[in-house]
Amino acid sequence: MNKRAILLCTTLGLPLLSAAGAPWQKPADPPADAKAAPAIAATASAKETTPTKAAPAPQATGFPNTGESLNYSLSWPGGASLGEAHLSAGKTSHGWDFDFSMNASVPGFTVSDHYHSRAKADFCSLELEKDTTHGARHTHEKTVFDYHEGSATRTTLVEGGGHTDIDINNCGRDGLDYVFYARRELGAGHGVPQEEDVLFGATYSARMEFAGVQEVTVGGKRRQADHINLYLRGPASDYKLEIFFDRDPARTPLIVKVPLPVGTLSMELVR
Repeated sequence: MNKRAILLCTTLGLPLLSAAGAPWQKPADPPADAKAAPAIAATASAKETTPTKAAPAPQATGFPNTGESLNYSLSWPGGASLGEAHLSAGKTSHGWDFDFSMNASVPGFTVSDHYHSRAKADFCSLELEKDTTHGARHTHEKTVFDYHEGSATRTTLVEGGGHTDIDINNCGRDGLDYVFYARRELGAGHGVPQEEDVLFGATYSARMEFAGVQEVTVGGKRRQADHINLYLRGPASDYKLEIFFDRDPARTPLIVKVPLPVGTLSMELVR
């Protein structure tokens, strides 16, 4: 960067009755048991008719009901293309798998990031793996969450790397899992999550602030979006990101803006 989603019709059958004799002749009264026969037949017919079952409601798709795969373009102000990014979610036997990858470049500097998060069904993290290249700097590490021990262990997966243990509560979240958790909360009408610590290599204090409903243009179309400011405070840095979530049930991220010293990086949904 800077070098940093019948009328159901029932047909009623009408019995056809045949009159016996000539038109001038009054029909003889039928026997009592014959009078009752049509009524009995109608009752039997009604009992034998199987009511039509209503068609099942279509199953909801997309996050948080099923998986999703989203594609984004990366650009500087004015529209200069920098690259692309991909965000995906998939349901698994343990809960969720989340992935985010980004490839961007400016003259003399390349960024290639890949993050993979595993989380339980309640969005409590199980594991985060980061593999990033920023220019000449390469980082590869994995954080495993152990709720029995009450700690998360971050291990550097390069030669000479070590590990660090970090205290966690009964439901820790990594940075990628936290975004999906926030989307679930917004879509359920719970509002933005309370401030909490998230792990993304280092420990960051994450706080979301609702900044109102705003119209944005994505792919040439106007969309209503929840404007959210995300504040991240770490050991040696503070960041403010703007995220515009679609007002669909999944609260799909439409635009993400990241202020940098050399300009604001925009990530826009292209699906």
